Amino acid sequence: MTVNEERAEAIRWIQAQMADYELTMVELDAAGCFEPPPPPPAPPPPAPVCYRNAEGLTWDGQGEMPSWLKRAVNAGQSVEFFRVG
Repeated sequence: MTVNEERAEAIRWIQAQMADYELTMVELDAAGCFEPPPPPPAPPPPAPVCYRNAEGLTWDGQGEMPSWLKRAVNAGQSVEFFRVG
């Protein structure tokens, strides 16, 4: 079935539903059927940066510690040395 055939079938189905329930275009419009959909929700803000090294690599403190920070800690540096703010 082509897109045009599917569309025509959908229109026939809608017309049949309108006839079965005795709905008018005015009633559908009043019910908000022709309003544009609401915009999608905004993405969550990025997690704040908690740790940063001299190269600008960052970590928000969530999840597994990144390799750059693991290497620094294994070399004897304190995690707190990289804390931002």
